[in-house]
Amino acid sequence: MVTASNNIPILCAENLVRDFGTRKSPQEIRRAVNGVSLTINKGDIVGLLGPNGAGKTTTVKMCATLLTPTAGTITIAGIDAVRHPRAARRRTGLVLGGESGFYTRATARKNLLFFADVAGLASRERNRRVSETLELVQLTERADDPVRAYSRGMKQRLHIARSLLTNPELLLLDEPTSGLDPQIAAEIRVLVRDLAASGVGILLTSHHLGEVEQLANRIQVAVGGQEVAAGTVADIAAASGVSRVTTFSTSLTPTSLRQGLHQVARPLEVFEQAGRWQVRVPWVGKPAEGLIAEWFTGQGQSVPPDLVTRPATLEESYLALVAKEGENE
Repeated sequence: MVTASNNIPILCAENLVRDFGTRKSPQEIRRAVNGVSLTINKGDIVGLLGPNGAGKTTTVKMCATLLTPTAGTITIAGIDAVRHPRAARRRTGLVLGGESGFYTRATARKNLLFFADVAGLASRERNRRVSETLELVQLTERADDPVRAYSRGMKQRLHIARSLLTNPELLLLDEPTSGLDPQIAAEIRVLVRDLAASGVGILLTSHHLGEVEQLANRIQVAVGGQEVAAGTVADIAAASGVSRVTTFSTSLTPTSLRQGLHQVARPLEVFEQAGRWQVRVPWVGKPAEGLIAEWFTGQGQSVPPDLVTRPATLEESYLALVAKEGENE
């Protein structure tokens, strides 16, 4: 049961900075996070995106009290997490995932009972919470099997069960579906939605942009340790400069397309699929799909029947934004 007041953010991180290195050798100090701020309310799913080295995992670890910020503040359910990390930790669940983290010869139930003890759960409630979390992640029927017999997807669900033992108000998910097959990944997404619907605030990092687009009600993009955009998918698209995207397929060669359309549609992305060339035009500024249709007509070709202009996806906007930031460095 989430206990934070509706008026108090479950997570409020302001101007987080994290340096690695030693003050004795300032030239060796590396700034991994530089002024990132996050606010997560009850039931929010906030997606934190960025290329490798953008500071995502460092930010998650600071919010989990595993790393102390060099500067900035973190409050979790109103608790100063920097000054009182133990109290904040009791309200936080962390899922870093991976193959490690459990005693593989022990059963899932025994593993969770151990971690319940480590988390300080009272003996009268530890068995109940272990059973509840196993049921939440649909592992009850395999609870008494050794963890070494688990698939990667089952281990990931067990990681989530472990993070839920203390009934956290804030859940930090770092690449929760990495390496999972599509069916198991879909099951994890359903679980994440259900947890948010129950009132848990969730911070999600993922390289699966479609997953973030499905789950997150707010997205923040970091590049080089700094936030470069935040908001909805439409806000990220606006920050990237990509207004709309036109797609179509054709049998014309990439060379003829690029030569013919280079004044009309740039950049022009062409790739082969099912024996035809698939074309994508991310428009910076006002779309001019009508000029594409005119060019086909002028070549004595039929306008592709699947020519369509639509809003940019999160992935398209994100890639354009990261490329744009790279050009500005």
